[in-house]
Amino acid sequence: MARPRKPLLSTDRIVDAARALVDTEGLAAVSTRRLAAELGVSGPSLYNHFRTKDQILEAVADSVSAQVDLSMFDSGDTRGWRTALHDWAVSYRAALREHPNIVPVLAQGPGRRPAGLRLADAVFGSMTDAGWPPAQATSIGALMRYFVMGSALGSFAGGFVDDETAYDPADYPHLGQAHLLAEHQDVVDDRAFQTGLTALLDGLSVQYEQVVATAH
Repeated sequence: MARPRKPLLSTDRIVDAARALVDTEGLAAVSTRRLAAELGVSGPSLYNHFRTKDQILEAVADSVSAQVDLSMFDSGDTRGWRTALHDWAVSYRAALREHPNIVPVLAQGPGRRPAGLRLADAVFGSMTDAGWPPAQATSIGALMRYFVMGSALGSFAGGFVDDETAYDPADYPHLGQAHLLAEHQDVVDDRAFQTGLTALLDGLSVQYEQVVATAH
């Protein structure tokens, strides 16, 4: 009986394995030796696809960017710029929350990563098409990226311990309920994200009215 063939090594298999490592063990866990062992291949065989660990991490980062929905920026989409930004930010945060350990790489900017560049191009193009001046459209893209990445890096609610004695009212008179936050982590963090996103979009809407008024 013929022996089963091992799946051919491919760029996608390497990226999938590296992303799983990053998700479970962090950026430091990724090495060509570790990936080769995970994939059941020899270390040198990886060099046909990636020369360095940094190239692998760049590819992992781009694979996460590719998970972000950009349909709201399509030319035929009827959502206005505010709704488009909202829906994109929600999708962007969801992708990053699934893979928070890769956020430090993404935070360095898109560089030459194709999916990251498509994301930046879509946001900038949509904003300028809506009437935002290029300089302000650039600032909006940066602002939204800062906000979404910051929200994905850690949990505010998760930063409080569930021990009531840690928050002595003599020292922290307003933190009497802080020990309950961790129990409701997802709800608190989601509400904080939506509150911040609404505040950002409200502020941008005011600026947009000024932009439109100036243009006319």
